[in-house]
Amino acid sequence: MSREPGAPAPAEPTRDLAADAVPAATEIAGTLPDRLCAELIAFRRDLHMHPELGNQEFRTTLAIKTRLEQAGLQPRVLDSGTGLICDIGTRADGDERGMLALRADIDALPIPDTKADAPYRSTVPDRAHACGHDVHTTTVLGAGLVLAALDREGKLPRPVRLLFQPAEEVLPGGAADAIENGVLDGVGRILAVHCDPKVDAGRVGLRVGPITSACDRLEIALDGPGGHTARPHLTTDLVTAAAKVVTDVPALVARRVDARSGLAVTWGRIDSGHACNVIPQHAELSGTVRCLDLDAWRLAPDLIHSAIDEIAALYGAKSEITYIRGVPPVVNDPAAADLLHTAMAARRGAASVEGTEQSLGGEDFSWYLEHVPGAMARLGVRRPGDPVSRDLHRGDFDVDESAIRVGVEMFTAAALLDAGERP
Repeated sequence: MSREPGAPAPAEPTRDLAADAVPAATEIAGTLPDRLCAELIAFRRDLHMHPELGNQEFRTTLAIKTRLEQAGLQPRVLDSGTGLICDIGTRADGDERGMLALRADIDALPIPDTKADAPYRSTVPDRAHACGHDVHTTTVLGAGLVLAALDREGKLPRPVRLLFQPAEEVLPGGAADAIENGVLDGVGRILAVHCDPKVDAGRVGLRVGPITSACDRLEIALDGPGGHTARPHLTTDLVTAAAKVVTDVPALVARRVDARSGLAVTWGRIDSGHACNVIPQHAELSGTVRCLDLDAWRLAPDLIHSAIDEIAALYGAKSEITYIRGVPPVVNDPAAADLLHTAMAARRGAASVEGTEQSLGGEDFSWYLEHVPGAMARLGVRRPGDPVSRDLHRGDFDVDESAIRVGVEMFTAAALLDAGERP
């Protein structure tokens, strides 16, 4: 069935992700040995103590590469010098299916680590793994080490690619550069996790369809001849023009797209003028564009450009617009989300999976899903019973490290079940 341009995709049928699939944990290969689990926790703490910003993750890349080589694997560093991929296993004769990729982001944030009581707090001023990328990295590394052991025993039915991606926090995200570097060549499906401090460790959150939102950046310059506030009729009243752009553009855009798309323009800065009796010649505005729907996100630049130009022209102002693409929504493929759900249920029972809402945050994992189907799960990292909120992008963010085992074992089960091996 066709739909009008800009209309949101039909919603997936609502279902309780914690109630179907495997009813109880099942015996399946690929569990994480205690000794390796302890090593991974130490690895995560080392990364946490040495955070690196996007496209500067040289130490992090070397640490991952060294550990994979110790396991007899052959990782390849990306052309940028940070980030790497590593393939495990070989394709069986006649198997034309693309391999499964497990993706982790490896960069940190430019904020101080404010944890006072953690021996592994950041040693780098104004740098912190405050979004859990150290956990994502360790989880994919651990899954790779377990899968490599299975492969040596002849128990890995299909090859798996580990993808350690730099610069997720750098708009528009390092995923686009990684794709240009060929990281998806031969890949048929891709999976990822993101730490969720609202979900208890031992559980994951999943949904079919959009799980994050699109986020773009908008910069506007308005210009006019300027003049005296006593004679606004003889010039362009630039402050009024800027105010009208601020108030009218979001309302106009909202009337030109399906309301269910959640397309919203929100301003964060407006700057104009220096004196109360002088009409300025220049004004600047900046803000964000967020959107819940992929099709509407693709239309957003043209819609917003048109609305700004119309309002500015109505008040005689010249407009210069810089629309900076960020990331589209992460839209979980139904089959890939079901694979993660089945893998988690096989490990820990169906009750370990809970439904989750679409967030307004952005994630460059979405760029991979423009090319291959895949899904992202929210990995619970909250210490059960902990009354303290440790939200993402805060200097005191921390995790219950038992989540590492959960993520590793979910990924390894997914790799086995993706090959048709069902419990």
